[in-house]
Parts: sequence; C-alpha cells; structure tokens
Amino acid sequence: MKLDTSKLIWTREPKSYSITDEKIEIITNPHTDLWQRTYYHFRNDNAPVLQIETEEKFFSFTVKTEFESKHRFDQCGIVMYLDSENWLKASIEYENESFQHLGSVVTNNGYSDWATTAIDADIKSMYYRFSRREDDFCIECSRDGKCFSQMRICHMHNGAGKIFFGIYACSPENSSFKATFTEMEVTECRWLAHDGQMPDLL
Repeated sequence: MKLDTSKLIWTREPKSYSITDEKIEIITNPHTDLWQRTYYHFRNDNAPVLQIETEEKFFSFTVKTEFESKHRFDQCGIVMYLDSENWLKASIEYENESFQHLGSVVTNNGYSDWATTAIDADIKSMYYRFSRREDDFCIECSRDGKCFSQMRICHMHNGAGKIFFGIYACSPENSSFKATFTEMEVTECRWLAHDGQMPDLL
C-alpha cells in the first residue's frame, strides 16, 4: 500500500521542502542533526523528521532515497523518532570524495550507538526497509529495491505501543543539500518470524 503522505507530521519543519503523493523533497538546514551523549559527549536534537503514527505491531515501510550530499556528515534516510532520547535512524552519511558511511544509529534512554560500513562516495541512491515485530525492529538496505540486505536488528525500550516512523534529512555542519524520497510503501511485515534456534526455556 502506498504511503499516504497527507498523514505525515513534521517534527521541526525545515525551511524548504515539497510534498506530493509520489515524492518528497527536503532541502536541509545547516547545523541540524540527531545524536545523544555517547562518546562525543554532545547532544543534537534539531533535525527535521517527517513521520506517520501507527499502533500496528507487524509491518514494513520501504522508501527510495536520492541525495546530492557533498559535505561531511550530510545524511538522509529513514527514522523512527519517539522522543529526543528514544529513536533510531538509518542513512548514508557523506564523509569525503572517497567514501561514505552506510549505517544506523539506535538511541535508547538518551544514549546512541552507531554501526557503519564504508561505501563508495559515488553512490547517490539507496532503498531502505524498516520492519516492526512488536518492540523489535529490523533495518535493511538495497541498491535496486528488490534484493535487501540486513543492516541491523534492534530492540527499542519504548517501542511497544504507538510509534512514529518516516524519513529525515540533515546537515550537521555548515552545509545544505537536496534529499528526495520516492516509492514509499507500507506492506505486511517482510521481516519473517524466526524459525531457527528455539528460545531459552524459563
């Protein structure tokens, strides 16, 4: 089912953007980011996020991102932003002319972690798939929108009830770029139930 863009809600609306049924474009504001405490000892909570709310326990959300990032830390991707201290995001973060970071950040109770892998700086498009199974979540990525690879599985301490999910784009340093989001779709959960090792007996 195509995502109903009329139901999307801004948290920190950017200065410049456009929304249609088929496409969302965001021009990032300089000095915007999402990060909490860990390692760097600073806290940033001013990136714009555009989300829809749901109480559905099992679903997947897929989106194609295209981006003109060119400055260190420019990034765009998917997000589940519950509040300033509980959220997750997945994106490509520009580093330099040689490489970028394809990665994800999970923030529980005010502390962020960051998991990345280096990819070529020439990559300017990526699909993401965000899946929910109750309060556990899976993030996947794909170059072609057909074959997805797992980026991470995580648990959100405050992710059992109503959640918000969608897209974001930001530029932590003094830069700005255009991020484009298309092919937004919500489907049955594509993250299948586990059929391997059995749970430990209590």
